[in-house]
Amino acid sequence: MREFTLYPAIDMRGGKCVRLLQGDYDQETIYGDSPFDMAKTFAENGAQWIHMVDLDGAKAGVKINHEHVLRVAKELDVKVQIGGGIRTMEDVESYLNEGVDRVILGSAAVSARNFVEDALAKFGPRIAIGLDARDGYVATHGWLETSELKASDLAQELAAKGAETFIFTDISKDGMLQGPNTEAIAELAALTGKEVIASGGVSSIDDLILLKNDERGVAGAIIGKALYTGKFSLQEALRSVK
Repeated sequence: MREFTLYPAIDMRGGKCVRLLQGDYDQETIYGDSPFDMAKTFAENGAQWIHMVDLDGAKAGVKINHEHVLRVAKELDVKVQIGGGIRTMEDVESYLNEGVDRVILGSAAVSARNFVEDALAKFGPRIAIGLDARDGYVATHGWLETSELKASDLAQELAAKGAETFIFTDISKDGMLQGPNTEAIAELAALTGKEVIASGGVSSIDDLILLKNDERGVAGAIIGKALYTGKFSLQEALRSVK
């Protein structure tokens, strides 16, 4: 059975740690003033990876909160994956050359396919594809738009081009603490044969165990709001999936 990795999430807006409800920029809760301090706490509590999202960047289409990301990558003994506002090869290279372990390409997988395929060819497993789905269809640009492309179709096409890791978010579940869409996540893992990381909706230790034990092979889970609201601690979560 493949290793199941937990990714505590730090979503950044205006330099602070926030959570949005179903990706709605008007429904924001601030959980901390310093992304670095939050990452440091996660690292001290046993996190091997930190999942960071530049929400300002996702909306604007350019990197905005990158200084916080690079500080975490350089100063903490933890691996970092970052998504949001990464639209050019220069963006990808600047992150990967400055100590970030994995870059997540989301909207670009729909709007700039050639760029994404070039990045996969050049950096292989250091590129993750972020698949944010609304009713099974890929949503883009900070979830403000929904494409006519099925997430499962896009995943299979990009797996054939070298994608090894997918991050799947069911937008209807995000921030709702009602459990992830385990069926869709595991189905994608079975369909592609690649690493699929669950994102959105994890609300309990049971959710994590369900994902980990699915025989179709889910690779990990991103946890955000459940940690910030004290549903469980990172240590408890890590123990549960050991």
